[in-house]
Amino acid sequence: MKAVIVGGGKVGYYLFKTLNKKRYDVVLIEKDKIICEKIADEIDGNIIWGDGSDIQVLEDAGIDKAEIVAAVTGKDEENLIICQIAKIDFNIKKTIARINNPKNIQVFKALGVDKTVCSTEVISNLIEDEFENDQFSFFRKSKK
Repeated sequence: MKAVIVGGGKVGYYLFKTLNKKRYDVVLIEKDKIICEKIADEIDGNIIWGDGSDIQVLEDAGIDKAEIVAAVTGKDEENLIICQIAKIDFNIKKTIARINNPKNIQVFKALGVDKTVCSTEVISNLIEDEFENDQFSFFRKSKK
């Protein structure tokens, strides 16, 4: 399975590293040259320095052969644009977008993004689960 990841920050870095270890055919696109160089020093893989919303850069990454595109930059607007380009221009089967603002989840879904991952929502849900899984005892002092 071929995947294209756009965004080489913490999320993109770890996703790229994990998929690379699992022997996925994965390409990482990052617009900051210094970040590209740092990742290339640590991970032996396909890394492209460029703007992931640029059609030529996406073509250079082999997006036409990709089944999945994950847009995981730190900017919701960029992630939406990247996913829309992948869907509309390249007919990508599955697009995944990182979302920072939970208010954008419905908009992304309405505009055709297949899967959204909102770190705020994920962390909130994990913490909520801990509340529900813990056996909290609440004591109330009786008034006398």
